[in-house]
Amino acid sequence: MVYVDNINIEGVSVHTINKSTEALVIASKEIGLEVNADKGKYMLMSRNQTAGSSGNTKIVSSSFERMKEFMYLGTTLTDQNSIQEEIKSKLR
Repeated sequence: MVYVDNINIEGVSVHTINKSTEALVIASKEIGLEVNADKGKYMLMSRNQTAGSSGNTKIVSSSFERMKEFMYLGTTLTDQNSIQEEIKSKLR
């Protein structure tokens, strides 16, 4: 998802997120933009609570913090891919 200067890359594996992020960095450079790695975070979305590793990971030679949930355009997205949390956040 992309909105103005906010980009949300979601994936079902760290490998998928890595590939998508690498593609973003390459495409950004081609048009003269730079991805600010200092603000980068990632979230692995899965209903399987043991999916992926915990903690930070290295993506495009920068360390990204793993998030369990975050607010995006007024909606709470969770690593458990919980539609109930999304609905609750819209009702607040």
